[in-house]
Amino acid sequence: MSLLVVGSVAFDAIETPFGKTDKIVGGAASYIALASSYFTKSSNLVAVVGEDFPNEFIQHLNKHGVNTEGLQIKKGEKSFFWSGKYHTDMNTRDTLVTELNVLGDFDPIVPAAYQDCEFLMLGNLTPKVQQTVIERLSKRPRLIVMDTMNFWMEIALDDLKQTLKMVDVLTINDEEARLLSGEYSLVKAAAKIQEMGPKYLIIKKGENGALLFHGKEVFFAPALPLEEVFDPTGAGDTFAGGFIGYLAKTGDISFENMKNAIIYGSAMASFCVERFGTERIIDLSTTELDARIEQFKRLVKFNIGANLANGN
Repeated sequence: MSLLVVGSVAFDAIETPFGKTDKIVGGAASYIALASSYFTKSSNLVAVVGEDFPNEFIQHLNKHGVNTEGLQIKKGEKSFFWSGKYHTDMNTRDTLVTELNVLGDFDPIVPAAYQDCEFLMLGNLTPKVQQTVIERLSKRPRLIVMDTMNFWMEIALDDLKQTLKMVDVLTINDEEARLLSGEYSLVKAAAKIQEMGPKYLIIKKGENGALLFHGKEVFFAPALPLEEVFDPTGAGDTFAGGFIGYLAKTGDISFENMKNAIIYGSAMASFCVERFGTERIIDLSTTELDARIEQFKRLVKFNIGANLANGN
């Protein structure tokens, strides 16, 4: 089923305790589009880059079945650039450079060929841009998933709340959930955020897994313990790509199937952090992905043999 991915396609320069890079391809939509492509070959991209962006990566996207008709290339301009340095714990980072460039006045044009999308994944952008995309679709997709961040909660809260009313699923991390809701308890935070519009809420907890909320129902998926984490940049977007890609493949948007999608998203994210940037998720094999899913199954499988309530 057709999937529309909207977000940033950009450059990053990253430093972690394991090394550093010069400019490499990054951006939310880059990770989302690549991750989702392992599940659906009917995906479309809306984003903007400058003339400096490498055509080689665009060809990679096309090879993965991603339609890039909606990727605007601004002649004579530069692509969005972000540089950051991670601390030893790999959970905190310092932003060193942010250059909006073409992203500063991004006007998301949705081509006619994209109008029949059934699934929409809105990567982290200004809430106004996310809202504009939804309004420019001739019909509402079956499922709209949205990512956002604390920055928009701090400077564009009214716009964010308006956009939240238009989506089905929100993905944020635990810090952002507490900021948006004003609640420390994630259960209370989830209830408040669902009242803002999204029927489903995914709270990402990094190396501690992810929570899925729907009404009073809660599902927890652990993160896979890894020997080495080279670069957490893009892990959340890769997770979102695996999540929405699996849903688009199956066409099932029930809470039960979203549990499966969470596991597939977590598996994709576990690959992402093993290398810098998009390097690890560009050429995954089906065998690798299947093996990683099996690891997740073994991680959470257990049998309870005793029934203490009956005295056995």
